[in-house]
Amino acid sequence: MTGILVLEQSLNGLQFGLMLFLLAAGLTLVFGIMDMINLAHGSIYMVGAYLIASISLASGSFWLGLAGGIAATAALGALLEVSVLRRLYQRDHLSQVLGTFAILLMSNEAVRMVWGSQPIELNPPAALAGPVELLPGFSYPAYRLFIIAVGLAAAALLYVLVTRTRVGMQVRAGASNREMALAMGVDVQRLFTLVFAFGAGLCALAGGMLGPLLAVQVGMGESILILAFVVIVIGGIGSVRGALLGALLVGVVDTAGRALIPYAFERSFGPEVAANAGPAVASILIYVLMAGVLFFKPQGLFPARG
Repeated sequence: MTGILVLEQSLNGLQFGLMLFLLAAGLTLVFGIMDMINLAHGSIYMVGAYLIASISLASGSFWLGLAGGIAATAALGALLEVSVLRRLYQRDHLSQVLGTFAILLMSNEAVRMVWGSQPIELNPPAALAGPVELLPGFSYPAYRLFIIAVGLAAAALLYVLVTRTRVGMQVRAGASNREMALAMGVDVQRLFTLVFAFGAGLCALAGGMLGPLLAVQVGMGESILILAFVVIVIGGIGSVRGALLGALLVGVVDTAGRALIPYAFERSFGPEVAANAGPAVASILIYVLMAGVLFFKPQGLFPARG
């Protein structure tokens, strides 16, 4: 029984970690290239989930909703970058935090005005609704396996784009030395818009994948934004490779901890202690992990080359 529980929670952690990577990758690219702290990232994730859910309900197809919502969110991200965020690049980090936090608050109210305060439903495709038997006596939801496959494919695609394409070369050059990239003829403004739109699309993909598992509701971006910042601090600010490793660590530690720590406390101290102390200890586990990483490696596990 314990072995099955560990396997199940490990898969859950892998699935959650890969979705965190989609959020953290866009966030770390924006910070690494633009040197900008973007608290509006969680709002883009929320709006992407709402757009995907709305298009899915209107069309009757999860796949059309996913494609349409990602495209619409990427376009919205590009518009936001051109109209508002571009004016914050030369400001200090405090101004960026205040400006993007204002966008986050306004986005919550705009979503409430358009869609209402009640959560809306996003159902997974019917073909992925059932379980899949992975081992004798162990079945796992097909949709969660699909999320893992999508997350791995997105991570591989992002790796190829960043390391094997001309745009990726410009992204890495801009992250390492923006002035030199400008001197070499890189259109930095166009690059910034492209990177922001791509990060917004990754946010929407994460929102669409997690929507059937979590509630699509107002304010859903705040809690996951905190986890995304924990991910990039652990992995190393500006490092996509660090974002992937940090996301997997956070996903596995958070998911497994919430299931296994109460179970271990119940076996060791009884059900009352497990009910009271177990969830509290599990909820701070990722912050203990972050503190431990920063104690030994203050720049994160894989800091971007400066």
